[in-house]
Amino acid sequence: MPIELTDLGDSALRDYVGLTDVALRTRAEPEMGLFIAESEKVIRRALAAGYRPRSYLMGRRWLSDLVDLVAAAERDGIPVYTGDAATIEALAGFHLHRGALASMERRPLPELDRVLAGARRVFVLEDIVDHTNVGAAFRSAAALGIDAVLVTPQCADPLYRKAIRVSMGTVFQVPWTRIDPWPGSVDALRALGFTTVALALSERSVTLDELAADPPERLALVLGTEGDGLTTRTLAAVDHTVRIPMRGGVDSLNVAAAGAVAAWALRVP
Repeated sequence: MPIELTDLGDSALRDYVGLTDVALRTRAEPEMGLFIAESEKVIRRALAAGYRPRSYLMGRRWLSDLVDLVAAAERDGIPVYTGDAATIEALAGFHLHRGALASMERRPLPELDRVLAGARRVFVLEDIVDHTNVGAAFRSAAALGIDAVLVTPQCADPLYRKAIRVSMGTVFQVPWTRIDPWPGSVDALRALGFTTVALALSERSVTLDELAADPPERLALVLGTEGDGLTTRTLAAVDHTVRIPMRGGVDSLNVAAAGAVAAWALRVP
């Protein structure tokens, strides 16, 4: 049976405390081996990908809509907490208008060669710190034929709640791992047969059309951080630099939008 929220100081609820504190959560969640999935669609995608819930937090009216999840949780001994909207908001720090949260167990990140086995198109996200952009990049990757995503050591956590939500749960279906060191691991990508291509404005860059006319068999597209773009070390390390031809006096796009344009142009037939 669902457990009614009574004592918000109960240690069993610690996974859901202060979900809006980004600085705290992005440090604590990986250390605690958890992430938070928000909304029915995202939770179901995480379950389908094999992630195991530690517990659920649901608004009362969602107990009937998610009756199958509640029943499965009861069979597996997974607690389901519930309460009114005001009580849940007091606990989590925001109004739970998407109905449900799940605290999920993280899994160890896979090795690079395992993630890239069979991959032909890969995103490398270099130090992208905005969770919205990380989530949007994963959503574009899933939609436009990117086989895997690699994130550098300073890149935001793809399993942070906002990144997961923006990705619509596609972070659970696109294989990913962290690539470290970076850009020192460019050589490792080459050894696996990848041509590395930086998306950046540069004097030596070629246009996306030129690259798409004769694309490499295996390609790793490197996307840079929102403010400064790719580092000079990365630009020196990669095989090629490519730019998206633009009009209207615009010289750059949001990083997730630029990745989507490039993914579409370089898609495998």
